[in-house]
Formats: sequence, C-alpha cells, structure tokens
Amino acid sequence: MNDIEIDEVATPELDDPVLIEGLPGVGHVGKLAAEHLLEEFDGELVRRVYATEFPPQVNVDDEGVAELTCAEFHAVRTDGADMLVLTGDHQAGTNAGHYKLTSTFLDVAESFGVERAFALGGVPTGELVEEYTVLGAVSDAEGKADLSDAGVEFRPDEPAGGIVGVSGLVLGLGGRRGLEAACLMGETSGYLVDPKSARAVLEVLETLLAFEVGYESLEDRAEEMEEVIGKIQEMQEGPSAADDELRYIG
Repeated sequence: MNDIEIDEVATPELDDPVLIEGLPGVGHVGKLAAEHLLEEFDGELVRRVYATEFPPQVNVDDEGVAELTCAEFHAVRTDGADMLVLTGDHQAGTNAGHYKLTSTFLDVAESFGVERAFALGGVPTGELVEEYTVLGAVSDAEGKADLSDAGVEFRPDEPAGGIVGVSGLVLGLGGRRGLEAACLMGETSGYLVDPKSARAVLEVLETLLAFEVGYESLEDRAEEMEEVIGKIQEMQEGPSAADDELRYIG
C-alpha cells in the first residue's frame, strides 16, 4: 500500500462543521471524549485513513474479522453544531509521520468545509485529581476570550513541554492554514484512563458549541476506575494493623 491511503465511505452534507480530534494520549482523555460523542449522537463513518506510520497490526472484531488499523472520521449532527470527529487507536510512530498524517487529517477536514477545530486531550498532574480543570491553548490569541468564558484556564508555561502529537499539530499546522484551532486539555493524573477528565472537556465543548449530551456511560466508566484507584491506594498504604498482628501470632 501507499504510505497514506484514504477510503471514502460517505460524503454527507454538513453545515459549517467543526473538526473534533480525539486520538489516544494522556489518560485517553481525548479519545474517550470523542468516542462518547460518537456513541451519544450515532456518528456516521465517512472516511478511513490508513498509514504505514501506524503499528503493523490489525484489529479483530467479535466475529473474528480483521481490519487493518486506521484512523476514522465520523460525521456527527447535534442541535448546536455539526461535527467531523476524528478518532482511532494509534498515532504516528515518527516525527515526520505526525506531520504527514496531521496534514492529511487537515486535508480531509477542509474537504468537508471545516474552518474551526478543537483538539481534545489530557494534561498530566502526576497525582490523583479531585477537581478537574480544563486548560487551553489556541492557534490565535483572538480565540481565547470564548474559551475563558467557558471556564478554560490559560496558565503560563503549561502544559510543560508543549503539546505533542496530532493535538499540537492541529494547532500548529492548522493555524498556518488559517484554521481557527484550539486545544482543550483536561487535568488528569496521567496514570490511568480518566473518564472524569473526559467529561470535564466535553462540558466545556458543550458550552462552546451549544449542544447537550448525556453522561451516563462515562459515569459508569468513572465508577469502575474509582474502584481500580481504591484498590491501588489500598496496596500503596500496605497491610492493616490487624494484618500485622496476625503475622506475629504463634
């Protein structure tokens, strides 16, 4: 195959669509958020993007059928805005690959008339988070006001080290194309998949794009992760006093 190949699955009419990027990253925040949009609004698959920069593997479904790994675009329609949602299981394996793939993703978005984009992701705190703040970055300073009004924080020198991968390049390359781009980053420990951080990001997006979405499935996943965190904390705290006493009996 070629280095990059695009399957055109469908080409629906979308009204001034907004690109939403949610590929794997810290806490899987962006991916969780993007997939939640697809589940809640029954996204329509419109493009598959295959690339030799993805890992050499296939995904196997419940019926045992294999599909070469790829990134996907889905069309999503809400009362507030039409969206073109980009998600998948992998990012590129090299620096050059990130540039090539992101350029291709932006080409696809522009073919649907996209002029505005939101990259979704997480920013690691290194510790468990109680209250989830969403940090922001924009391709142009004029875009900060709306995000700030929606509760997004802009902090000097954060995220430390900048924004890597497709999320960063959506701003960098998208900005060079004249795209109005922003990155919404939910705070997360960085250790575990974080549905609560994904919800915090989606709540900001709801405000910015004037749509409403339910969160029941994300809440269920959050409860599962809380159980995992609880077990980890128990292991870190060590054996209880009762366990110590039993150890010395006899």
